[in-house]
Amino acid sequence: MAATVITDVEIEQVLEKTYHWSRSRDYRGHTKHDALNSPLLRTTLGWSKWTRILAIQGVMRFPVNLRPLLLVTKTVNPKGLALFAMGLIDRYRATGERRHLEEAEVLLGRLRTLRSSGDWSGICWGYPYPWQDLGFFAPSYTPNAVVTCFVGEAFLEAYRETGNASYLATVKSAAGFLLKDLTVLKDTDSELCLAYMPMPMSMRVMDVSILIGTLLAQYDALSGEQAHRQTARRLLNYVIRQQTDYGAWYYTDPAEASPIRHDNYHTGFILDALWRYMQVSDDWSWKENYQLGIEFYAGHLFNSDGSPRWMSDRDYPHDIHGAAQGIITFSRHREEYPAKAESIARWALDRMYHKAGRFYYQDGRYYKKRFTLMRWCNAWMARALARLLVTMKE
Repeated sequence: MAATVITDVEIEQVLEKTYHWSRSRDYRGHTKHDALNSPLLRTTLGWSKWTRILAIQGVMRFPVNLRPLLLVTKTVNPKGLALFAMGLIDRYRATGERRHLEEAEVLLGRLRTLRSSGDWSGICWGYPYPWQDLGFFAPSYTPNAVVTCFVGEAFLEAYRETGNASYLATVKSAAGFLLKDLTVLKDTDSELCLAYMPMPMSMRVMDVSILIGTLLAQYDALSGEQAHRQTARRLLNYVIRQQTDYGAWYYTDPAEASPIRHDNYHTGFILDALWRYMQVSDDWSWKENYQLGIEFYAGHLFNSDGSPRWMSDRDYPHDIHGAAQGIITFSRHREEYPAKAESIARWALDRMYHKAGRFYYQDGRYYKKRFTLMRWCNAWMARALARLLVTMKE
């Protein structure tokens, strides 16, 4: 049976319910890596690298949501709040209803209060939970590049609609943190690679440098400054040079040290950032790299029914974050990839949406994780569906 066509009316109804469900919970919730917000796990497993990894990975991979049983604290995630804000700004663009822009500005004000404390070179944000990775341990709210860039994107979007100079000033301040506090991992005349966090580390995460470079390029374009032009280009050039000859990126450099191969949403992050950079800088010298990347993304990271593959070489689980990222990326390519964004959205609404206004986490080969992680599920889908709505009404 052919899938039902998705309409702008249906999207608006889903967005209204999704925001209502999320707003009624004060945008607080659990998220993917927050196991150490459990006082039980923090006491019993929070004392070493490998026990912390065991706690985080065990809770993350378990087929049901253990967080309520483990008393994991629900938090407001700055990245999630930024995604909700960007979704509201797009809802305003699509509908002209000022209430959406006003709520977005309220969330931006709240984001300013959620900034990471410390003697940093600019305003910055991090995750509201302790986080152990293979290469580092970050206490709660340790600022990092990815969260700061996503929050910065939300302020840039608000500035585009309001002209409020304080929003642009916030991004300028964030640039100070990104350029002065993060560990420098590679620095040549043509390439610059910055670390995920402001601490000693060697892991070169691909999306970090390109997210920073694109944020800087957008700031320069909107402010009329040119202070970051060469820095932004070096940051992007580093990532572009890591692209494989078939159009993909590994999660980290070098490829042989990457804990994962070519995954769904990080590929989308890189493509989105590259597209924004080319648009604001009017520098299309990497258009062929982009085209090769989007072809790989479409052909290897999504199935014909719209479901998002977990990796290019692994189908399951189908993760709602991957679906949201695909909707965002293909929304701007509705001519080149007809109905691609709509088919992914259709799959998400048919398979991963609860009519109360929440999205499920993952659809596995044998079972579905029907719980909702506020940032990972609802925030990403709110952002994605609102972006699709804008393009459908253009």
